[in-house]
Amino acid sequence: MQAPEIARPLEARQAGPLKGAAEVPGDKSISHRALVLGALAVGRTKIVGLLEADDILMTAAAMRNLGAGVTKEEPGTWHVHGVGVGGLAEPGDVLDFGNSGTGARLVTGAIATHPIAAVITGDASLRKRPMRRVVEPLARFGAIFSGRKGDLLPLAIAGARRPMAIECAVTVPSAQVKSALLLAALNAPGRSLVVQDIPTRDHTERMLKAFGADIIIEQTKSGEAIGILGEAELHPTEVYVPRDPSSAAFPLAAALLVPGSEITLPALLLNPRRTGILETLREMGADITIVNRRDSGGEEIGDLVVRSSALKAVDVPPERAPSMVDEYPILAVVAAFAEGRTVMRGLGELRLKESDRLSGIARGLAAIGATVEELPDGLIIDGRGGDGVRGGARIATHMDHRMAMSFLIAGLAARQPVSIDDATMIRTSFPGFARVMRGLGARIGPPAR
Repeated sequence: MQAPEIARPLEARQAGPLKGAAEVPGDKSISHRALVLGALAVGRTKIVGLLEADDILMTAAAMRNLGAGVTKEEPGTWHVHGVGVGGLAEPGDVLDFGNSGTGARLVTGAIATHPIAAVITGDASLRKRPMRRVVEPLARFGAIFSGRKGDLLPLAIAGARRPMAIECAVTVPSAQVKSALLLAALNAPGRSLVVQDIPTRDHTERMLKAFGADIIIEQTKSGEAIGILGEAELHPTEVYVPRDPSSAAFPLAAALLVPGSEITLPALLLNPRRTGILETLREMGADITIVNRRDSGGEEIGDLVVRSSALKAVDVPPERAPSMVDEYPILAVVAAFAEGRTVMRGLGELRLKESDRLSGIARGLAAIGATVEELPDGLIIDGRGGDGVRGGARIATHMDHRMAMSFLIAGLAARQPVSIDDATMIRTSFPGFARVMRGLGARIGPPAR
């Protein structure tokens, strides 16, 4: 049995202004999808800019175990030799997704309409996260699932031997659930229809078109209807992965909070369903300029110039949550340094992430001296202004990478250092986070003894 990893505490403290370019890694959502769709195409797909973080490497390993050839050519450049829709092989071992809920749910969808058996699992955190929301609609294709109570991982899958097309309304605003259904529909004869009343990130739909799927998206009275034709023949393509706006939110926030800072964030994904954090920060008074807008593989990208700003509190519309669901931890930290009361609602989904993020954020903010009220589906944060947050605490991250990075950013602007109990999980989404931040002038390192 592999020995458990030793926790690696980190500490952040005030330094001078942040300057320079923060080259954040490739987008996590797009990286997952490129690997899965590359495996379902016939031939070789080239992926440039793939995020080489633990979550993505777990998905790459899963696609290898399902019969695809997945090889690394050089840093960030990978090739996937796909087996075609319907060609996934029965894996010879359990598919372990570590901490990656996205990987687990997407691959569950792909397997559901293949006549194979598989077992998927993950780490202690992932084994607590809900799978019923994806298992129940996937069962309508004819797949059979068996998991722990609540369909928790480990989960045994018996893929449908005679899959059938379905019509399904997605009952939770989840791009992972929607995407799992679309991937399953690829191998179900006929046209399946997936309807969502709240638009979620659309990377799967965009990439399916790039791989040649017959997919039609229409606005109806019931919401956005996505029709996809099964028994698809996907052709290989080249995927250029833009830089991840969720990862960029951390150096962006640091530059806003640390006086005198000015940084650039090059080649950032600007998909309109991922820019809720930029819209919200601008409403708070953030000095963010987007230059050199351009297209890359069907996605808009651009370079951001960010300067330190005096920020004001806002009410964040609940309907904006799907476009920034991963950015609420760092937004909550920013709100603690803004002037006035920030209200965030519609965040019940955050209780089902790597940790109960709502409770974790509330406890962490209180520990560093912020005034916060935890709601069933949100937070109310009374901001203390530019230098009003005390800091001086060690935060329990509960194996949550976004919690870890958010409170390190808080330490760069608080009066006293802020440390986290364990930084090892940061590598699941942003390997090199501390190095990138130190390159801008941040003081992040082992806690002082």
